[in-house]
Amino acid sequence: MSFLSLIFLFSLLTLVQSQSQSPRGTFIDCGATVASLIDGRQWLPDSTYVSSGTSKNLTEPNLVPILSTVRSFPLRGNINKKFCYVVPVIRTLKYMVRTTYYYGGVNGRNSPPVFDQIVDGTRWGIVNTTDDYARRMVSYYEGIFVAAGKTMSFCIAANTNTDSDPFISALEFIILGDSLYNSTDFGQYALNLVARHSFGHNGSIIRYPDDQFDRFWEPFVLGNSALSIFRNVPVSDFWNLPPVKIFETELASRGVEPIEFQWPPASLPNSTYYIALYFANDRDSSSRMFHIGINGITYYHNLSVTSDGVAVFATKWLLVGLTNIILTPAAESEIGPLINAGEVFNLLQLGGRTLTRDVTALESVKKSLENPPQDWIGDPCLPSQYSWTGVTCSGGPRIRVISLNLSNMGLSGSLSPSIANLTALANVWLGNNSLSGSIPDFSRLKRLEKLHLEDNQFSGELPLSLGNIDSLRELFLQNNNLTGQVPNSLTRKPGLNLKIFPGNNFSPSPPSGA
Repeated sequence: MSFLSLIFLFSLLTLVQSQSQSPRGTFIDCGATVASLIDGRQWLPDSTYVSSGTSKNLTEPNLVPILSTVRSFPLRGNINKKFCYVVPVIRTLKYMVRTTYYYGGVNGRNSPPVFDQIVDGTRWGIVNTTDDYARRMVSYYEGIFVAAGKTMSFCIAANTNTDSDPFISALEFIILGDSLYNSTDFGQYALNLVARHSFGHNGSIIRYPDDQFDRFWEPFVLGNSALSIFRNVPVSDFWNLPPVKIFETELASRGVEPIEFQWPPASLPNSTYYIALYFANDRDSSSRMFHIGINGITYYHNLSVTSDGVAVFATKWLLVGLTNIILTPAAESEIGPLINAGEVFNLLQLGGRTLTRDVTALESVKKSLENPPQDWIGDPCLPSQYSWTGVTCSGGPRIRVISLNLSNMGLSGSLSPSIANLTALANVWLGNNSLSGSIPDFSRLKRLEKLHLEDNQFSGELPLSLGNIDSLRELFLQNNNLTGQVPNSLTRKPGLNLKIFPGNNFSPSPPSGA
């Protein structure tokens, strides 16, 4: 199969790297009102990053600080609408985005809600903390994304299965080293963590300060089929820079025997995965050699593991259901196989991004409105089922805004001239609001067919350029406070449905039948 060619093996150096530096990034304590210092990191209140939702305190005793508050978002009337945090980032850097959820009965129901989480224009996946909460455990999700701009948005969205208010406990954007997971095409994909385990380890989760990026390495222990051997392997510069501590334990065979185990523990949906496995020999004088098989397919043949260590990874490997891993000694090997750690990520196809110029234009329109729709945050068009209220977008690789319908929304404020930068617009409906000020120049909208500004409070004269839009077929301006003359280019434009009365104070009177 073609994906077999995507396996790589890297010999590893023994350069010592300090793991004492605190992770760099942004750490948000959702629902908190004051900052707190935890493990040398400053956790910030979330009001700077989000403009919707409600801060709530959990009443359970003895919760760690970042679990004692949540931000809750209203479900009612908000199915398929998103609520977003917008976080400053450094463009082109790689970020581990981690979300943490602990329900704590905040909605007054026994079970937590199920909802979607989104990064920029990509639907990251479903948040379902039901099983964890039943065991009084915290749920977390990790994804690796490259920043495409100066900000990244993280959004929570109610779907059709959501039965109470969505919530979040904590949000982290941690900068990763350039070399980590760099065989992935982050222009096309993100990585969604499925499992990360330290094999043979039966203690607490390994994280910072052992892992300089504060990745979570969960314990994974088998029964009599493996041994756990504690030792200090002087290896720290592995591919993907795993923590040294994961090499203190291992799954190893008794004698020259195969090791076979199921990992990841859960059944996987049919998809493409990134798999990384980490090995370091605990015997300086001997080399272990063995074959790695996954679900009966050769993952690597004749892998030689020395005390310097090796990492083997596949960037695109197809998996479905339960995954069986077998390490089989090579014929010439005098000692059996071992394995120290592993990571599995689902390869997440990026959903794309709305054209930056259109995003900037809509942001200017939003600023000119005194009460814009609450969900006008994050990517305007994507994911498509969570596009902004009133915004319709094109499909294909170049995502553009093609229609704006905010009629009867009770909007006030003015209409930004930047609306003319939405050059793919074909229809604009802004009728029956309380918009005021002058009508901007729409002449750059060469595809504009319908422009509805009726029943507002616009004033001043009509832009002469309106009559020069060849595609314009419908222009409704009645019931405003417009003055001056109606350009002949409008009154005489063939095929144009023009409505300027009642209301307005045009002079001279428009032609009969206008």
